[in-house]
Amino acid sequence: MSKLVECVPNFSEGRRPEVIEAIAEAVRQVANVKLLDVKADPSHNRVVVTFVGEPQAVKQAAFNCCKKAAELIDMEKHHGEHPRIGATDVIPFIPVKNVSMEECVQLADELAQEIATKLNIPVYLYEEAAKIPGRKALPDIRKGQYEGLKTEISKPERRPDYGPAQLHPTAGATVVGARQFLIAYNINLDTSDVNIAKKIANSIREAKGGYKYVRAMGISVRLGDRDIAQVTINMVNYQGTPLFRVFETVKSEAARYGVNVLGSEIIGLTPMQALLNAAEFYLRLDGFDRKQVLEDNL
Repeated sequence: MSKLVECVPNFSEGRRPEVIEAIAEAVRQVANVKLLDVKADPSHNRVVVTFVGEPQAVKQAAFNCCKKAAELIDMEKHHGEHPRIGATDVIPFIPVKNVSMEECVQLADELAQEIATKLNIPVYLYEEAAKIPGRKALPDIRKGQYEGLKTEISKPERRPDYGPAQLHPTAGATVVGARQFLIAYNINLDTSDVNIAKKIANSIREAKGGYKYVRAMGISVRLGDRDIAQVTINMVNYQGTPLFRVFETVKSEAARYGVNVLGSEIIGLTPMQALLNAAEFYLRLDGFDRKQVLEDNL
């Protein structure tokens, strides 16, 4: 039976098309891997690349695009709204078909060692692949971001799992791991006051007593010809806490400050079930079953 693993690496570049294309091409060159999506975000200055394939081929593609990013991205010149610690900021493996989480953890460990050995980039392991309990959550590893990690990486508690205890001169550091599907979800507000977005983010994020499986922060982004506040969210378990519940809470909290929601966006790919859950909620469908989806019956 064929095995399928998804990989969704995030890179610290969202504004230079030629660099983004070079990273994507590094994935296309690997046999038995299919490039599914390339989502660049100029405001965050970040690109999310999604590909799927046979486990070892996916690992090779992940290494190739990490290598290409290290060649083309200089973290000393990078600026963006999204937290980051390296040119290739994070590389997660996600089990899709006939693959266990344990196998994805093994892939992550192998890739981390390869990146550290061949590219001389320090690597941290997170989520299911974490070797240190305090590094399971990505925000804990990213604390202080690239600039802060420069001085912190040599401390015992911040030393990488693999590679040198100092940042690569241009590529910084990288985080590699294994996890379930994550939905990157942003909600845009009709205000430029980022403090409102931060307060709303704190009301929904798990670390501040909000919803379980929700990580959120408030930032300022460029939308069209103006700056707006945005609640940027990682939904690490869309079944445990659904999209519609988070959206409704953000909308309600925004109203307290006299602010409207302009809209929301999903970055990269998302499981269909997450959208069906939202449709069922908003349309108030009774007894709806996924078997009623036309495409699932073709």
